[in-house]
This record gives sequence, structure tokens and C-alpha cells, in this order.
Amino acid sequence: MFKNTKIIGLRAFALVVFTVLLSSCGSKKDVVYFQNASTFETIVSDNSNLNRFKIDDVISINVSTLDPQASVPFNIMKGYVEGGMRPEELDYIIDKNGEIDFPVLGTIKLLGLSPGEAKTLLTERLKDYLKDPIINIRLKNFTVTVLGAVNRPGTYPVNGEQITVLEALGLAGDLNIKGMRENVMVIRDFNGTKVYTRIDLTQKEVLNSPVYYLTQNDVVYVEPNKSLIASATLDSRSSIALSIASIIITTTVVLITRN
Repeated sequence: MFKNTKIIGLRAFALVVFTVLLSSCGSKKDVVYFQNASTFETIVSDNSNLNRFKIDDVISINVSTLDPQASVPFNIMKGYVEGGMRPEELDYIIDKNGEIDFPVLGTIKLLGLSPGEAKTLLTERLKDYLKDPIINIRLKNFTVTVLGAVNRPGTYPVNGEQITVLEALGLAGDLNIKGMRENVMVIRDFNGTKVYTRIDLTQKEVLNSPVYYLTQNDVVYVEPNKSLIASATLDSRSSIALSIASIIITTTVVLITRN
């Protein structure tokens, strides 16, 4: 009788453990991206969200022409590159007024302009000095930060002029299994004004979100689901519970063996 009672108790305990483990598993609808996308469906993005220069942006501007000597006064230099034959070009920092101090031309306001618009502005201003100037502008401090329930949170440099929220998450090793794919937040700052936008990665409409293409210094935050929050607060309790459970099981097995 005693032996049967212990066996029943042991089975009941195992059932409870199995139920807890099962309840912690996520369902397909919690982890799959673009669930409402159909086969061979086409989604066209207008990619109208261009990067625009902000205060404290670091940019490089290079002016060149068919006559190399003619463009020299319009490029700021710093000595010569070590081991090279050409001077090192210096970068510009957009000041609190949204301006840079450009050689010969003086103060130029770039705040709010896209790189393409800035090229057009400089080309127009340089027409009085140079014939057919070629201007290259590059944003040097283009970074995005990915935080929360991802595998490698951190700040990542962007090589190029644009990056999507999916590419940023890829840099961070994707969301972990506990990340809420339907509630990802993008925090965008433009000269002190912060805009918070939530997107749902389980729906195809995310491809047309105004924050699908990220801008410099955007922050992507992946909120953890309830099970991750609960597990974080119960880690210490779980360790104690498992220790107690181990003692109970061991004691029960010993008693059953003796009887």
C-alpha cells in the first residue's frame, strides 16, 4: 500500500514537471515572420524614407574635377597619409545650427538634407569656381543600436547609405525565442525630438512601415515576452524548487526500494 502511494506521488510530480515544460513552449504564431504573406506575392516599397543629416553627424565631402589642382582649395586636408603621397582628408561635423564651415564657400546648412540634396546644393554653389565638379558625400557615423531579446545586443556600424530593420536584427543575431515579434519598437531621434514606433514582424505590412528603413542612431528594442520576464524573476526560486524536488524524488525512490 505504501509502495503504491509513493509511486502515484512520483507520477503526479512528473506530470506537473511535464506540464510546466509544455506550457513554456511557444506556438508557431509567436515566432514565425510574415505569417500573412502569400506565395509569389509582390510587395513594392517606395523607399521614400531617406537618411537626412542631423546635428552632430560626421560626414566626409570630397570635391574633384578633371583638373586636380583646381579642386584642392575645396578639400580640407591634414598633412600626408603615413607612407603615402597624398594628404589626409578631414571630416566635417554638423554643428548645433545644422551647418558646416566649407572651404571658400563658407557656412553651408546641411541639417535635414539627404546626401543627394546636399550634393545638388554644393554642385550649384561650386559652379562659379569649378567646371563640372564631382562631389562625394559619406555619412561616417551611421550606426544603429539593437537591444532587448536578441542574441547579440549592441551598437553596429552601417556600411552604406541604408539598412532595414531586418538587416539590423540580423546583425544582432536575430530575435531569440523569447522575443515578442509582434511588438518591436524603433526609437528615432531627430535633433532632440524622439519618435517611438511599434512594428509587427509577424505581418507582411512591416515592409511598408516608415521605420522599415532605419536612419542613423536609430534604436531597435525587442520586448521580451511574459515567459522570459517570469523566468528572470523566478530563476532563484526555481533553483531552490529543483533542489527540493530532487531531494523528494531521491527520498521517494529509496523508500520504495526498501519496501
